[in-house]
Amino acid sequence: MVQVGSLHISPELVNASCAWASDLGQLQALFDSPDTGAVLTRTSTLEGFQEDASSHTVAFASSSTTSLNSYGYSPHKLSQYLSWIESILSAAATPKSKPFIISITASQPDVTRSTIDAIQALRSKGPAFADIGIEFNTSCPNIRGSTPPGYAFTNLVPLLTVFADAWRADNSLTLGLKLPPYVHAAQFAEVLDTLRQFSTTADVDGHARNPIAYIACTNTLGNALLMITRLRYRRPLGGIAGDALHALALGNVYSFARLLEAEDSASGLKNLVIIGIGGVTSAEAAARMRKAGASIVGSATLFGKEGVRAFEIISGKH
Repeated sequence: MVQVGSLHISPELVNASCAWASDLGQLQALFDSPDTGAVLTRTSTLEGFQEDASSHTVAFASSSTTSLNSYGYSPHKLSQYLSWIESILSAAATPKSKPFIISITASQPDVTRSTIDAIQALRSKGPAFADIGIEFNTSCPNIRGSTPPGYAFTNLVPLLTVFADAWRADNSLTLGLKLPPYVHAAQFAEVLDTLRQFSTTADVDGHARNPIAYIACTNTLGNALLMITRLRYRRPLGGIAGDALHALALGNVYSFARLLEAEDSASGLKNLVIIGIGGVTSAEAAARMRKAGASIVGSATLFGKEGVRAFEIISGKH
């Protein structure tokens, strides 16, 4: 069991926020699986994202567990996800049986604030809804005309300020960030330097806290081309994931883990949890993620191919 903010995740295996966590049936299956410790939704917005089958789709490689997708954010509004989650948790046999983490994104502070307020309204409905966290997606490479904000992390300060304000008003709110893949040392340092400024003042024991409880790394690597596919693919460029991303994802997890080990307790980042995502397609891949420094591992590509059976495979039961 791993504690992430106020959430307890056991087993330490989750789905990554992805297109296969889009609707009620998919979320229910993830919730019912004994092999997932939490359920992450597909990234939602207040008004929903315009999606069409010709430009937003996925293909799987024929020779490896690799995927290429051009999916953007969910076409379903945030309000729809809140309704589905309320329905699932209300019908659960035991309260607090499994946390939900709602993936969101926004580009303006006022919209970010409204999004958080809507989620907090559900959390306030009673103990059964307390174990709901928020993941802010900084990293989708498939939004035309929009650079993933995680590549210019200091530009996120106005939005992170909104998250910090919400956390200071309610310390039980668990917040995470889904990050893009980074390729040089300055990028990792920029992320932590930016987060550090939101930490609380160290207490008498020298410990500080940060509003962000975890980072999920990494999202897909954009502008990739997969030439040989099992399925017809109408749009050739997209985000690469699965086996082809695994080495880079491991490097991102390892780099952040080493930097966090060196943090002083007064920085507020010492206990930042890492969720390792990218090419977790087997029990062996999950073990590599943990060895690199991930406390929790997540999967999307294998989940997309196998459904929730993927988590049984990754857990080593298959």
